[in-house]
Amino acid sequence: MATMGETVLYATACCGDKPQGDGSFVPLSVHYQERFSAAGRTSGSYLKREGRPRDDDVLVARLVDRPLRPMLEKGWCNETQILEWVMSYDGVNQPEPLAITAAGAALLISDIPLTKAVAGVRVGYLPASGFIINPSAAQMAQSSLDLLMAGTYEAVLMIEGFCDWLTEDQMLEAAIASMCQQLTAWAGKVGKPKRTERLLPPKGLKEALTELAAAQLEEAYRAGGGKEERGAAVASIQQAAFAALKGEQHASKWPNLDDITLAQAWKAVESNIMRRLVLKEGVRADGRSVTDIRPISSRAGVLPRTHGSALFTRGETQALCVATLGSDSDAQRIDSIRDAADSSVDEDGAGSSNGAPAAAAAAAAAFERFYLQYFFPPSSVGECGRVGPAGRRELGHGELAQRALAPAVPPQQQFPYVVRVESTITESNGSSSMASVCGGCLAMLDAGVPLTDPVAGIAMGLILEPDGSFVVLSDIQGSEDALGDMDFKSSEGSLGDVDFKVAGSARGVSAFQMDIKVEGITLDIMRQALAQAAAGRAHILQEMQACSPPPARSLSRWAPKVAMLSVPADKLGALIGPGGKTIKGIIAASGATDIVINNSGSIQIVAPNEAVLAKARELITLQLDELPIVAPNEGLLAKARELITLQLDELPVGTILRQRRVDSVSLFGLFVELAPGKSGLVHLSELAAEGSLTEVPHEWKVGSLIDVMFIGTTPDGKTRLSHKGVLLTDAGQPYTWAGPVSNSRDSSSRDGSREARSSSSADGSSSSSRWYNGPGADGEMQQPRTPRREGEGAGSFAGGRGGGRGRGGGRGGGRGRGRFNAE
Repeated sequence: MATMGETVLYATACCGDKPQGDGSFVPLSVHYQERFSAAGRTSGSYLKREGRPRDDDVLVARLVDRPLRPMLEKGWCNETQILEWVMSYDGVNQPEPLAITAAGAALLISDIPLTKAVAGVRVGYLPASGFIINPSAAQMAQSSLDLLMAGTYEAVLMIEGFCDWLTEDQMLEAAIASMCQQLTAWAGKVGKPKRTERLLPPKGLKEALTELAAAQLEEAYRAGGGKEERGAAVASIQQAAFAALKGEQHASKWPNLDDITLAQAWKAVESNIMRRLVLKEGVRADGRSVTDIRPISSRAGVLPRTHGSALFTRGETQALCVATLGSDSDAQRIDSIRDAADSSVDEDGAGSSNGAPAAAAAAAAAFERFYLQYFFPPSSVGECGRVGPAGRRELGHGELAQRALAPAVPPQQQFPYVVRVESTITESNGSSSMASVCGGCLAMLDAGVPLTDPVAGIAMGLILEPDGSFVVLSDIQGSEDALGDMDFKSSEGSLGDVDFKVAGSARGVSAFQMDIKVEGITLDIMRQALAQAAAGRAHILQEMQACSPPPARSLSRWAPKVAMLSVPADKLGALIGPGGKTIKGIIAASGATDIVINNSGSIQIVAPNEAVLAKARELITLQLDELPIVAPNEGLLAKARELITLQLDELPVGTILRQRRVDSVSLFGLFVELAPGKSGLVHLSELAAEGSLTEVPHEWKVGSLIDVMFIGTTPDGKTRLSHKGVLLTDAGQPYTWAGPVSNSRDSSSRDGSREARSSSSADGSSSSSRWYNGPGADGEMQQPRTPRREGEGAGSFAGGRGGGRGRGGGRGGGRGRGRFNAE
């Protein structure tokens, strides 16, 4: 158990009994998971038991893996597994640095051959206080730097950080040692003897390969060329060297030599030659100098129906990026133990997030309004392989690119959209995550996102020899990413390197990631490396300005239109309505895509075009009666108010609705559209002021406009309309209708008659009615009613033939259940 404050983490380290593989790769796996019970919560998923690790858990597991892997003894290839669970979380002390330290401690006291103690710390930066080691959650909320460092008592192994445009000099001021020394002393007391199994190439094999292939390899790398041509040449040289070592001349020295052992030795030989060419001659595999950037080209607007897109190419690495704009409901939900714990209050309040602002910040942190998703299909490197959910590598690269771009994305007050970026790697030869940063920036500009700064990223390499000589490489490619033995220290001496990625704008750095695999890196070396990275980043930004065609820098016509309103929180209940009835009605009436209401009182309206957006805004302000309504005339204002009343099922019986569109014509009447998605039936008996009709007159067609009166609903919720009532009312004649309707606002709906309202729209009073939604009067009628004899009532009905069971009243001895006041 590792403890920091009241944050407790459980860590174990185990290994298999037998070696696996060829010794060139350490089969190390790290499983890290934050249990919801650690913060007194239960998972919000259907299955309350924790399942597979969340994306954030995978990212922490990668942080743990990276500094530990190079510290395992060279040749160790037994399966090794580290398991970690957060058992208690206090909302103050963050578990990531504790996870690195706990894993290093578990390996150190085990029999697994970890060479040195490894510990991790988090570093924040506050302008008033400077750098802070292991800051609290409240301090991190105010920090302009989020940096995680891991290392031994002698050197730093890993740095990963994200910041708001810090300069390179500010980044270099942060530094680990006392924890590692204490862990080493503790391991000396309780640790186990280390295991000695190793898989190493036989002695003399590397030297023999060097003698056979060094000259040809140097010639192949000096020739430069593309990845495929160079790879084919190196493969041919490798095949000839392997055949020679398996021949009779060397059979007695290495009788059981297999391809796995040869490949392990070949990797070391090839790496040494590449390093020597760079250090002594400044020659790189593709013919560039150490500071050259590969050719860059970019195009925006490559996909016609997306909100924004860009194709970014650097050398043989290419990223196709797409930006999609959405509403608050499209934000990425983060279900984490920190949502509740970070806003908790200690008894003394020390070091914790206090009050409503902290709770609001924690709630906001539970959603990401900008997120980037990275896809690395196997076809990007010319291979067949697994395709499915994001793997650990994809999550890590996507997180790095997302954090690099995040400081440039404007806040919600300036740009109300949620922004999602997808980066699909179509070709890869090094630094695809940094290509995603560049392509993602261009895609967002093409989608009209007003970024505060253009952002670019670059991958750098550093080769350091035991004598102190070093070379910094700009824009490394795939083969250069693996220069050296990839070990922190081997029996042959220090042959490692530094691989680091830096992203930012002209103002400063926004993200950086460094994996250091060699002792002896000084501040002066790092300062030179970062300065060279800044120059490379400036060159890339300049090349991005030459994007052709350039980003549109305006909203696509396919993008949704979004507007924000702010209303008093006490008005939200009235706007939402019981069960969301009111807001759903406004969405249907206006045609809006979505209306998102936050508890803070902010309302986000999402619509397909500006007209619908304006309509939804008017309906909301009408409902709230809180903000002034801007309309060109009284007619539009009345129309908006009427739509609200219709959609909220609050139309009083007897209301006249003018100029309604005929939606369909049937044998028994007209279906008339009252509002979007809402229609009712005008029966044959309610079409003419006098007399009776046997069929719908020819002048009434689909699309015709008709004046109708709302005369109520049937008990099963079907809407009844009358054209006859409008004609009589306009002529000054009385019209009453008493049928099988129900209306909760009118207590006399069963026994009394209703008098028509002569207003042309709803007057703002409310009632509760339901809407017709069947194919016939009640879904049963198949034929038109036969003509009435003189003196018969004219009611709405759903009966069949003759004296059937008409609900509105039948003929003669029919069994009708309604009453009529016939004119």
